[in-house]
Amino acid sequence: MKRRAFVKRATLSSFATIIGTELVFGSKILNGYTPLAVQNPDPFKMFNKHPEMVVLNDKPWNIEAQAHLLDDKITPNACMFIRNNGLVPEDIDLTTWTLTIDGESVTNEKEYTLSELKSKFKHYTYQLAIECGGNGRSEFSPPAKGNQWTVGAIHCASWTGVRLRDVLEDAGIKNNAVYIGYHAVDKHLSMDPKKEPISRGCPMEKALQDETILAFKMNGEDIPLVHGYPLRLVAGGWPASVSGKWINRISIRNKVHDGTKMTGTAYRMPCTPPAPGEKVKDENMCIIESMPVKSLITYPKTGAIINKGKTLNIRGHAWAGELEVTKMEYSIDYGSTWIACGIEKPVNRLAWQHFSANINFSKVGYYEVWARATDSNNMAQPMLIPGWNPKGYLNNACHRIAVKVK
Repeated sequence: MKRRAFVKRATLSSFATIIGTELVFGSKILNGYTPLAVQNPDPFKMFNKHPEMVVLNDKPWNIEAQAHLLDDKITPNACMFIRNNGLVPEDIDLTTWTLTIDGESVTNEKEYTLSELKSKFKHYTYQLAIECGGNGRSEFSPPAKGNQWTVGAIHCASWTGVRLRDVLEDAGIKNNAVYIGYHAVDKHLSMDPKKEPISRGCPMEKALQDETILAFKMNGEDIPLVHGYPLRLVAGGWPASVSGKWINRISIRNKVHDGTKMTGTAYRMPCTPPAPGEKVKDENMCIIESMPVKSLITYPKTGAIINKGKTLNIRGHAWAGELEVTKMEYSIDYGSTWIACGIEKPVNRLAWQHFSANINFSKVGYYEVWARATDSNNMAQPMLIPGWNPKGYLNNACHRIAVKVK
């Protein structure tokens, strides 16, 4: 076989990123050969994830956390879920990266380099809760198609960037603007350059919120590649699919964006509740916007064992899309009675909130601790799975853990 005369520096760099070290003799790789480490990748090392993360899919990569891994108030990279629709980009070059603002409703189409974005616009930092619309899908019956997320497709990191509003206004927004749509550099699984893996967006009202940002840092450092490096749209409180990764173009639209996974049943709920298993026509599906109220017990792990007479300290997080959580409760009698937990105010709007409680048990035996959050519109989590829907979205049933008192 002929040896390569030339290997792109970007390709070598991407291999090095995947295996976590220098690709020694990379320039001598045989033509068409892929290193073993990339043929059989270890996702935990490749993405710097905690070994207890759970892989749901590798084509594309979809990985979730277990509840106890989300105990930090600010989620570290190691415990952040991954939801991809296409292939992670391999050839990012910061020197040529640009963001284009275009569309039917832009006054002046503009293009910005990363350095221009960072120097021209003020920087902001927010903690923002991002949850996959299908989080909890595994509990639906009959089963819904898609990644069978349990409870771990949620995180709340600290994001730093520029307000999308500032960038859009710099380009100019026409009066007929109603939506934005994003475009990115990730590749379709088919490798067809004409196909986008995903191209979603949101109404202008959401796009212009203070907390909707074009982020270039996560938890004070460059965003990890798998989470959108070098530029990511972050729109907290809405389905994670709105927070597009690897963004290189945003279109200001004069209609609801019609990109990939914006039409049909993708990220949509039946406008009226169907019977379980019932087929719903596309035209009777409504786009998911603000996520519902929800909570998660992060300590202790389910299956905890304590001695009789000891107090069990629980803690976790609660969030409510665009709203705030105003009440947090727990139950140890399957929802017959509820006792208030302590609940902290959010650090900023759209951040999750932290709760805690001390629980005493009267006798030995098996218990379940259930958690229930109530939002500022007085909507509480359902105790069990909410209404069935064909895509298995928005399961916000009470989280529960098993406890044995001996």
